[in-house]
Amino acid sequence: MDEKLSQSQIDELLKAFSSPGGSETIQAVPEPTQIAKEYDFRNPQKFSKEQLRSIELIFDTFARNLSSYLTGYLRVPTEIAVASAEQVIFKEFSNTLVNPVIMSMVNFHPLRGTIIMELSAHIGFAMIDRILGGPGMSIKKIRDFSEIEVILLERLVNHTLGFLVEPWKNVVEITPRLEHIETNSQFAQVIAPNETTALVTLEIRVGGLQGFLNFVIPHLVIEAYMDRLNTRLWFMQNLHDDDVEDYAGNLEEKLERTIMPIRAIIGKTRITVGEFASLRVGDFITLDSYVDSDLIVTVGDQYKFKAKPGVSRGKNAIKITSLINEEELTGG
Repeated sequence: MDEKLSQSQIDELLKAFSSPGGSETIQAVPEPTQIAKEYDFRNPQKFSKEQLRSIELIFDTFARNLSSYLTGYLRVPTEIAVASAEQVIFKEFSNTLVNPVIMSMVNFHPLRGTIIMELSAHIGFAMIDRILGGPGMSIKKIRDFSEIEVILLERLVNHTLGFLVEPWKNVVEITPRLEHIETNSQFAQVIAPNETTALVTLEIRVGGLQGFLNFVIPHLVIEAYMDRLNTRLWFMQNLHDDDVEDYAGNLEEKLERTIMPIRAIIGKTRITVGEFASLRVGDFITLDSYVDSDLIVTVGDQYKFKAKPGVSRGKNAIKITSLINEEELTGG
């Protein structure tokens, strides 16, 4: 039952407040134990770490496929690898660009909106040089791209976009289409400056030149499929496509059909280049084995069996006599 304060108690409280330092006797209200979390309304977190990781996996597959293609297309070793996948505001990305740029505006049908694929200008010049039969060197002083060079870049970008279809199929079936290429970043205003985007940066090396290939994906474009950007769902779908139940059986069947080169070595010897050059018809080469020695049988490049030579059904054959163990290989 609650107790009521008497008049004397009320007077004592008023005296405590009015006296110097009296307020110090009042205990402060304890602060709440729950710590408030800061939230930046100018930069809201719309992509979770798991979603960014899923996007990174998608472009990792894309990078491997594209590097193989460009190596053959440009006839020069090309390496591409994902460097990072992070959330940024579009103006933060656009502020880092220096003209001229190679910004491809890509329609991600059936998704609504446009993504941007940006390639380092000096890498673009090197690719054009390779396409035209040159050594693949970038120009010393960066200049604007000519109309012919832009056309060559458009063809290259169209080939590149084809490698996005397969990695994205676990999220959504897309048909990427190049709308146009901008070489001046001021004219590439297809994304609002404050729009939240996923920035995927790929390191690209063409011959001895190194640069970057950036993909800017607005949140609004893939918002409807954000729940599919899940690493667990990604791996489960991949396993389902491989038919998990029959995976072991299929693997065993493929191994049984694998062709392995098998050789029977009669013997070995060493001769000089001069002796080899002077060989004539009828010459004899002495081997390090005897007539009754076992043959060494290799599977691939590994010594596996000992055998004896013979004939089977009118053809030369060998008969396996024993296995070669590790002690014999190491000389133990």
